Amino acid sequence: MPNRLYVPFRREVLVGPERLAFFGDAVFAIAITLLALDISVPEDLPDSDVAHAVREAVPAIGAYLLSFLVIGALWLAQHALFRLIATVDRWLLFCYFALLAIVAALPFPTKLISEYGDTTTGTAFYAASIFLTVVLYCAMYLRLIAKPGLTAPHATPSNLTEVFRRSLVVALVFATSVPVAFFSPTLAKYWWLLAVPANLLFRARPAAASGGQDESQPSEG
Repeated sequence: MPNRLYVPFRREVLVGPERLAFFGDAVFAIAITLLALDISVPEDLPDSDVAHAVREAVPAIGAYLLSFLVIGALWLAQHALFRLIATVDRWLLFCYFALLAIVAALPFPTKLISEYGDTTTGTAFYAASIFLTVVLYCAMYLRLIAKPGLTAPHATPSNLTEVFRRSLVVALVFATSVPVAFFSPTLAKYWWLLAVPANLLFRARPAAASGGQDESQPSEG
């Protein structure tokens, strides 16, 4: 697959998916690295104050672990997406650059939620940031569904639709957590955990459907 240069204002984006994925890998790696920079304790502390300083750093450590898991999941989603792409057009490129811009800025909402996690603003801002990244993934999958010529030969419409639906459910979880944060920021954080069973449910449904088809095929023979 040739990797050619991007020519502005053309319908086709002349950049290979592999090169875009490599660029994205670098952005994700930098974002994860920047997360750890917010974890610190004051210097030259007496021995009696070290334990207290570590306790004070617990919110920052928790926010780091949360965003590490989120960025890791987004990185895996990126590679799952690019395995299905054969050609990148202008709209896929714009969506992907917008996604990378949010990922690169995720250290900011991470710091916000570590320092102001008990506030509605900090929690809602973090949830909105994750919501936007997932929505951009959804937009890219919709583009692939609408333009099958952009997809790899092994990418089927049913596969694209399944992943789109799973991504949409995750986006809805984070979107609905924003109004929940106005009622209780703590409850909104627990609300994010709904993304896990919802995602697993959508994974199980297509598997059950395909299993039923496999069982019916031998009976026809």
